[in-house]
Amino acid sequence: MIAETDRTTTDATGIHHFIGGKTTSGRGHRTAPVHDPATGHVVATVDLADVDDVDLAVAAAAAAFPGWSGASLAARTRVMFAFREQVTAHIEELAAVVTQQHGKTLDDARGEIARALDVVEFACGLPTILTDRASSNISTGIDASGIRQPLGVVAGITPFNFPVMVPAWMYPIAIACGNTFVLKPSESDPGAAALVAELWQRAGLPDGVFNVVHGDKVAVDALLDHADVGAVSFVGSTPVARHVYERASAAGKRVQALGGAKNHMVVMPDADLDIAADAAVSAGFGSAGQRCMAISVVVAVGAIADSFVERVAARVDHLEVGAGADAGVDMGPVISARQRDRVMSLIDGGLADGATLVRDGRALSLAPQLADGFFVGPTLFDHVTPHMAIYIEEIFGPVLCVVRADSYEEALALVNASPYGNGAAIFTEHGPTARDFGERVTAGMVGINVPIPVPAPPQAFGGWKQSMFGPLHAYGHDGVAFYTRGKVLTTRWAKPSESARSALSFPTT
Repeated sequence: MIAETDRTTTDATGIHHFIGGKTTSGRGHRTAPVHDPATGHVVATVDLADVDDVDLAVAAAAAAFPGWSGASLAARTRVMFAFREQVTAHIEELAAVVTQQHGKTLDDARGEIARALDVVEFACGLPTILTDRASSNISTGIDASGIRQPLGVVAGITPFNFPVMVPAWMYPIAIACGNTFVLKPSESDPGAAALVAELWQRAGLPDGVFNVVHGDKVAVDALLDHADVGAVSFVGSTPVARHVYERASAAGKRVQALGGAKNHMVVMPDADLDIAADAAVSAGFGSAGQRCMAISVVVAVGAIADSFVERVAARVDHLEVGAGADAGVDMGPVISARQRDRVMSLIDGGLADGATLVRDGRALSLAPQLADGFFVGPTLFDHVTPHMAIYIEEIFGPVLCVVRADSYEEALALVNASPYGNGAAIFTEHGPTARDFGERVTAGMVGINVPIPVPAPPQAFGGWKQSMFGPLHAYGHDGVAFYTRGKVLTTRWAKPSESARSALSFPTT
């Protein structure tokens, strides 16, 4: 554990920017409260960057770029391995920070960090991935080789729901490729980014290669507009993803902007209903539904709908809701009072629209110390139809909707009609149906009897339609391509005796 007195990026009351290897409150004078969602209490304040703070961070990254990009692959790899060891040694501390500021259970936080380490470990092997093809004698006496070079300063703008994992989709690959990085994490749970900056420093990363600026839209737009930022990675809601994509692209930057989702899970009549019900509950209510890959709609096909809903309801009845740090808790709160109220309002709207409320999460019995927390219990709707707001909206809370379909084709059409295309899943024991679903469904990530089909490197994470703006997905080989640009060297070394002459035609040999 890192002793509190040794912290360089946080203190008892403040979470600060990390720029050029140093902690700073910046030039701005705005702060925001950071809450423990389980109690509603303020546990810290976070500095909010102004344009000058972003300029300082980008300048620090730009100053560090020549030295870092010029470092050998072996030197970069040593730092990457050291960072991996630092994260591994501090999993419990990172998990505690995530649970306190986000609200998810400790087990869920540990799982998030494990998935972050998957990308860090992939980045440790980049010396082999960065090699490109070479060809000799492509023409007489001429050789060609390809190399990939870093872009320069790149930025990541990340959401509250995975404060360790989602930034790790970006910075390990960007940094291993030789770029320098500016991270703008969510101001709702910024403590994890502060600790990650400290771990990078302990791993021996040169000052300025990894920087953190906390903030809101002011900081975001400053990064999107900055002339020295070459690429922007974003994860968040679709309206903001579209804003990031359009504004950063207009400024001449590369952009990958991952947006919202409305992930469907189709349950066929031949599926094992107990397995499918377990999957729906874990994928629908894990992290209080605050996952971009959460299952929010189950399409029950044929006569199994009643039996399936009964199974899900029975499992919901056994879920324990409480503070994420407490033993035995399955589900914690949502991130804020505002989000709690929004989810409650959508539940009210579902009832008003005629859906059947099978389990109601609006009334919970909680311990007195949690009375001011931001809790919504697991909520299950049946007989939901596509015109209802609870079907259309990305709720981002613990609300699972069951839609009934008469046939596989009807179910597939429902999935494909969604404006989102992040993930989709099907539960079936019939191979041809599973194969057809994988081929025809319009989503970027597909699960066959897997409810949350998040890829592991070297595959990449990314959706279709309004769930993704930009051609290259996150991490994996797509991440390497995003954070580098290709260059082809064509070489000829003429012998002294060879005469040179002008030729206007293409060579034929």
